[in-house]
Amino acid sequence: MDMPVVNSCEADSCVYNVQRSCHALAITVGDIRDALCDTFFRDSAKGGDPKAVAHVGACKMANCQHNVQYECQAPGISVGFEANKADCLTYAPA
Repeated sequence: MDMPVVNSCEADSCVYNVQRSCHALAITVGDIRDALCDTFFRDSAKGGDPKAVAHVGACKMANCQHNVQYECQAPGISVGFEANKADCLTYAPA
């Protein structure tokens, strides 16, 4: 099973975001109720591996059509803002 790539991320205030690209090695999506990027946080310093392209390591959104046993099966995802939260914009209720 391949981990999906984070194709784009509009959450430019996140420590892992550099030029709208996520550089965490892997992110976690969801808190069971919302498809938020659970890895998102703000700090004055940047983090992650500047050479890495993030992947989805886990997804807590069991009701998403891309979710199989809490693993994302989408070919790639996009992260952006929904209601002032960094959310997985690829989330699609089953």
